[in-house]
This record gives sequence, C-alpha cells and structure tokens, in this order.
Amino acid sequence: MASFQSFANPARFQAFASKLMPWLAIPAALCIGIGLVLALFVSPPDYQQGETVRIMYIHVPAAWLSLFCYTAMAAASAWGFIAKHPLADVAAKETAPIGAVFTALALLTGSLWGKPMWGAWWVWDARLTSELVLFFLYLGYMAVWGAIDEPGRAARAAGILAIAGFVNVPIIHFSVQWWHTQHAAASVFRMDGPTIYLSMLWPLGLMALGFTLLYGVLLIIRMQTEILLRRARSLRLRAAAGEPASA
Repeated sequence: MASFQSFANPARFQAFASKLMPWLAIPAALCIGIGLVLALFVSPPDYQQGETVRIMYIHVPAAWLSLFCYTAMAAASAWGFIAKHPLADVAAKETAPIGAVFTALALLTGSLWGKPMWGAWWVWDARLTSELVLFFLYLGYMAVWGAIDEPGRAARAAGILAIAGFVNVPIIHFSVQWWHTQHAAASVFRMDGPTIYLSMLWPLGLMALGFTLLYGVLLIIRMQTEILLRRARSLRLRAAAGEPASA
C-alpha cells in the first residue's frame, strides 16, 4: 500500500512509467505481430464459418478489452473515492477513450462477423445490445469529464457514473447463459476447458495478451500526457493569480 501511495508524486510516477514502457511495448508488438501471422496464415479455416472465422482474432480480444477497460475504469474511480489517490482519477479518465475504441472495434468486427453467420449486420441480441450500452457508457463518462472544468468535481461526477455503470459488465458476460441468445457461447474460458483447436487457441491467446499489453502502453502514454497538461494548467492559474511558479 505504501509503495502504491508513493506514486501519488507525479514525478515519481513519470519516472516509473518511462522505465515500464519498453517492458510493455515490446511484448505487445511481438504478441500482436506473431498472433496476426498465426491467425492469418497458419490457423485453419473453420469447418462451418470458413475464412470468416479469422475475424475472431480481432473481435474476441477487442470484446475482452472492452470489459477489462471498463472494469479498470470503475475500479480506479472507486479507488479515487476511497483512497483519494490523485492518479486514480487520471487512470480512470485516460482509460475511457481506450475502452471506447476497443468497444467500437468489437461492435464493428462483430457486425462484420454476424453478416455471413446470421444474414444481418445487426440483431438486437442481448450480448450485442448490452455491448452497445457499454459503448454509450464510455461516451457518457467522457462527456461528463468534458462538461466540467474543475478536475476534482469532474472526477467525482464521472466516477459515480463509472461505478453505477459497472452493473452492465456482468450482464454482458452472462447474457448468453441468461437469455440463450444468438451469440455464440464461451469457447475458451469454460469449466470443462477450451473447445477450440490449439491451432486457433494460440493465436487468439497471443492477440488477447497483445491487446491487453497495448492497453497498458496507451494508458501510460495518456496518463503522462494528462499529468503534463494538469501541470501546465496549474502554472497558468498561478501566473494569472500572480503567484510564483514552484520548481
């Protein structure tokens, strides 16, 4: 706990983040690069879906990250309320655009996958609809931040939305079991083990890991940028008030 609190110092966080970056960026590039090669050129076509199944290698990791990012955003918001950690709100704020992009990618690739499978670009399936709601939650969260100038008040208002909206995450996850929707059931994380071939599981796992590491890279970049912007804003306010800038 004490070591985590030490990162409340922005300079200390910036130094740590700079050291951590290559340990995330290089594995992310390797996982995504190798995963794409295996997905496009090594893994076999599906006996029912044919070559269309290759959309899975983007769609599934993007859908996973859409839930992972929202969970991280809600957890960071809750930590901001509980511990008053100054970087918790920054992490939550900067996770939102990343999560929104992954959610949009999941919806887009899901639509491309659904057309040949279901004969329609979109159906009001429980999984698809709740994923669309998740996208709107991301947009709403970002809109709250954009509507309130003072970071503290914006963080509190947006944090309440993030925490309340988290109820949608388990709904998305369990929607297939609860409502027996058209969406395919889980084939990787199952009590009786994965139901897809290893030749498909390996590239899918690499892509999921690569996307997760990519989230870490993008989050660090965005957090570092936000810290610098807040520092610049603080200096402008001090200058406008006639106060000397601190070192």
